[in-house]
Amino acid sequence: MVKGGLGWIIVDSLDTLMIMNLTSRVQNARNWIHTSLRYDQDHPVNTFETTIRMLGGLLSAHYLSTTYPNLAPIADDDDGAPGEDLYIEKATGLADRLLGAFESPSGVPYASINLNTSVGVESHMDFGASSTAEATTLQLEFKYLAKLTGEANYWEKVEKVMEVVEANGMEGGLVPIFIEPSSGKFMGQNIRLGSRGDSYYEYLIKQYLQTSSEEPIYLDMWNEALMGIREHLVTYTKHASLTVIGERPNGLKHELVPKMDHLVCFMPGTISLAATGGLPISQARKTPGWGHKQEEEILLAKELMKTCWATYVATNTGLAPEITYFEIDDPPRMMKNVFPDLLKNAATSKSALADLHLTSKPLCPLTNANSAWRKDVVIMPQDKHNLQRPETVESLLYMYRILEDDTYRHWGWQMFKNFVNHTSISMQDRDPPIRDPHNKNVDLEAKRRTPSSHIRAFTSLDNVDVIPAAQRDNMESFWLAETLKYFYLLFSDREFLPLEATVFNTEAHVFPRFQMGQLFKTGWKRKHGKGS
Repeated sequence: MVKGGLGWIIVDSLDTLMIMNLTSRVQNARNWIHTSLRYDQDHPVNTFETTIRMLGGLLSAHYLSTTYPNLAPIADDDDGAPGEDLYIEKATGLADRLLGAFESPSGVPYASINLNTSVGVESHMDFGASSTAEATTLQLEFKYLAKLTGEANYWEKVEKVMEVVEANGMEGGLVPIFIEPSSGKFMGQNIRLGSRGDSYYEYLIKQYLQTSSEEPIYLDMWNEALMGIREHLVTYTKHASLTVIGERPNGLKHELVPKMDHLVCFMPGTISLAATGGLPISQARKTPGWGHKQEEEILLAKELMKTCWATYVATNTGLAPEITYFEIDDPPRMMKNVFPDLLKNAATSKSALADLHLTSKPLCPLTNANSAWRKDVVIMPQDKHNLQRPETVESLLYMYRILEDDTYRHWGWQMFKNFVNHTSISMQDRDPPIRDPHNKNVDLEAKRRTPSSHIRAFTSLDNVDVIPAAQRDNMESFWLAETLKYFYLLFSDREFLPLEATVFNTEAHVFPRFQMGQLFKTGWKRKHGKGS
């Protein structure tokens, strides 16, 4: 491995430092990128993670430094500063190496890439298949770089992936979680919105928004997928009627498993973003295209947000587990069974919103361990860890800015306090030992003064139901790149990085929306679904 490594945390958290205006730390990070960041590492790295964290981080840093020059400004005498577009230079160098991952027979990227040789590497698991979500969550980054550089090759490589995926045909717009780079065909029938499936759906609507609504093909695919989610995956808990997005591990014609990864909690925010385009609800309702469909989607987003919040307040630490199961009826109450006309008429119905009655029971009293709603939340022993994931606070940011409801800020503040209380690590600055006056070699430990504590780090947890929490010696870079960034923005002015003018990649790196212009266009048409 090359000395210094890839600096994952440095690059991934750089735009968070900028947003928080931490000037000296940005200068240190930029200096390291200028002097030490190299890609000639002769071992494979994950194509997806390298794209969303490294390439995304560099592109976001470029956007922020050029659009908001007063954020953590760089002095003229800083390394690599004046006149040099350091971030674009480094992003282009990385992207050129990543392109080798797309050199498969189908164009679907290999799971990994050797950055030194630019040769793609098949997954050593899953019979060589790539994750469908990973293969389809590279598009925002490469398209933005294409726009910045004028290099159409970046655009065409990631666009080809979308064409290959869609050509498989998808029942209800839902995709299995594995795809073969050799053939471009799906592998297996496992359908879920958790790991390996999640960000496929996220990037459908975000591609549409990134190019300023100029690519309706992605809006069509999003609408089809959301309808499929509602018909095949949405169910309700037994006691409180909480809305749950389940999984179909053996395909849509087989059993629904009432399991939600924390990752699924990106959906409330994404649904509200798709319905409004990022506008506040008061403005969105005045737009020509607003109607019953959008109102129903907002209501679904609210219910899902409440379910995600419930996974936090259900534990002793107030922090969610990695995975939550839910108690549901047998057979499950599905949205299509509860409201049979809703799915059929969602796009055109003129009925009043009050007719839908998609309301769950209150989560109160929160402090009563015997509350009926708590019976709905089931946490398995192996799933009680917490990795400081961002999806719930990410959705809270969208819900607060779009719905203009302080409830979501309140929930976020409670979550933030719980993260600080249970995942922070304090380095204790103790006074010198107090010596026994009769024996100078004896340290009177019991008589030490109370130490003063300062938070120096954060870590993930082994068990969210144990107090004091069992802390791990591990912090993922997304804690800095995503979770803390979303908390900060939740309590910032909504005019800062407005949702209607920007798009966040799946690692919370912010890009501008843009017009495609003369150089770029949607280079494919659907073979299945609307408009095929």
